[in-house]
Amino acid sequence: MYENVYPDKRFRLTLEFLKKHTSGTEKILDLGVENPFSTIMKKEGFDVRNTTGEDLDFDQSELEKAGYDVVTAFEIFEHLLNPFTVLQHIKSDKIFISIPMRLWFSPAYRSKTDIWDRHYHEFEDWQLDWLLEKTGWKIVDSQKWTNPVKSFGLRPLLRKFTNRYYIIYAERI
Repeated sequence: MYENVYPDKRFRLTLEFLKKHTSGTEKILDLGVENPFSTIMKKEGFDVRNTTGEDLDFDQSELEKAGYDVVTAFEIFEHLLNPFTVLQHIKSDKIFISIPMRLWFSPAYRSKTDIWDRHYHEFEDWQLDWLLEKTGWKIVDSQKWTNPVKSFGLRPLLRKFTNRYYIIYAERI
């Protein structure tokens, strides 16, 4: 459906998952600065506002403001040291989270040039599920998908069969 418009498999499947669980009229707070996917959400008609780059490990004030129906956290939790506190401070009753899953055959991503672009957490699915449960969320739906790469070798072959991304839709209990 969105294959020609959004050729990146991750964006296409994330958009389909979001549309499956929203009416499209909700006000969305997207954690993180404006990014390619928040631009896609706006283009698709979603009412999206991003956080402004504050360090969410220390400053959850944006999360405590009223006026949004849904929070999206697409591939941001792996960059946080403290996603537990972030989840506790969200005022919305609905959340969408996607994460890159921990791969046994590949180390966590660590940029050599950008100290902010690192993965402190690469969760297994059960770890994210447990984190949500402990912070008062119930998972309503989830999905996983692979991320094949166009290279040769053992790791690229494993990426064709090993789930890399995990997305959830959860509601506050």
